[in-house]
Amino acid sequence: MNNFTNHTNQNTMKRIILGLVIIIAITACNNEDKDLNKDISIPVSVEEIKPKTIEKYLSTTGTVKPLKEVSLKTEVAGKYHLATNPATNKPYALGDHVKKGETVLIIRNKEYENNIKHNTLKLRLDIDKQLFDKQQSLYEKGGVTLKDVKDAEINYINAKNTLDDALIKLDKMTIEAPFSGTIVELPYHTKGTQIETGQDVMKIMDYSQMYMEISLAAKNFKQIKKGQEVRIMNYTLPDDTLKGVISNISPAIDPATLSFKALLDINNKELKLQPGMFAKSEIVISVAENTIVIPKKIILTKQA
Repeated sequence: MNNFTNHTNQNTMKRIILGLVIIIAITACNNEDKDLNKDISIPVSVEEIKPKTIEKYLSTTGTVKPLKEVSLKTEVAGKYHLATNPATNKPYALGDHVKKGETVLIIRNKEYENNIKHNTLKLRLDIDKQLFDKQQSLYEKGGVTLKDVKDAEINYINAKNTLDDALIKLDKMTIEAPFSGTIVELPYHTKGTQIETGQDVMKIMDYSQMYMEISLAAKNFKQIKKGQEVRIMNYTLPDDTLKGVISNISPAIDPATLSFKALLDINNKELKLQPGMFAKSEIVISVAENTIVIPKKIILTKQA
């Protein structure tokens, strides 16, 4: 009786275990089906493929610098006075725009000015000019000799040269902008302070035209030509691309880096780039027209 009971219990356990195995197998199959469905349900989009132009270009970076900049220094000692900016009716200030020929600084030195005696020299010139004209008139009438005329002419020329020298010295008391640009450095000096000869007083830049020095791999030397157009970009101008052109190319190859240098001229008339900015340049070296182009964004990859 006991043997029969044990045999019955064993059969029951086997049925239970078999049932559990079947359930687990079915569940696993369902999960695999779900995973399969997930793999198949990939979102897609449709885009029309059209022939386009593609380019091959060299990309490099560098720092943009102004084509024109000058540091103005004093040529005589004297008292410091900033000139008035006619656009603001205030003394020139950092960041102000200046025009070529405008007086931006005045050095006042009465002793220096008096020593020049330019007013006296002007009178001397007027007198010598009148004497020269008079001698010429008398010579035509036979009243004086040719030597008298030449002597008067020499005196007139000497007086003119002396006055010109005096005016050059007088001009040193004022500092003018040599070109139109922007004041980018203006060391502070109290009005009326005595400053010495050769002191830095102002730096002016014109950065409507800029340049950038770049380094390119020696293997690309034959692909780079003067006059070649270049695209210029900066991270602060995500929607703007400026135009540049290769203006100079060095034929020397650096043996340490196997590269050569070139200069780019950049049109910056709208002043979008500022001196010292870090910029990226793209030099187009080849172009293919009417080429079927597949956008990279539409290509999907799946690892196995």
